Amino acid sequence: MKNVKEYMEMPYNYIIQQVNDESGIYFYARVLELDGCQSTGETFKEAYDNLKEAMEGWIETKLANGFEIPEPVKYENFSGKFIVRIPKSLHYRLSIEAEREGVSLNQYALYKLSK
Repeated sequence: MKNVKEYMEMPYNYIIQQVNDESGIYFYARVLELDGCQSTGETFKEAYDNLKEAMEGWIETKLANGFEIPEPVKYENFSGKFIVRIPKSLHYRLSIEAEREGVSLNQYALYKLSK
């Protein structure tokens, strides 16, 4: 079983976004793999530093209460392939659009997903 320090050294995925809402402009930060582990800051660096502090507390609390800590999601874990079930009508429409564009259905679906 890992301790807090070992988890803190793992390559978790941090997401930091600038927000401009009724509260003003600030940065919102969260750890992708750790549900509910989040923080904010007036600057990017402050949000990052606050997130690291929140992450430490989040991990400590989960470990103290016997919860499992998710491992970081690694880029190598993805093959680039997934299967999606869609209605026949959508399959038909996408196939027609792909043919009209002169590309394969896979290429067209990739184009549509990347927009």
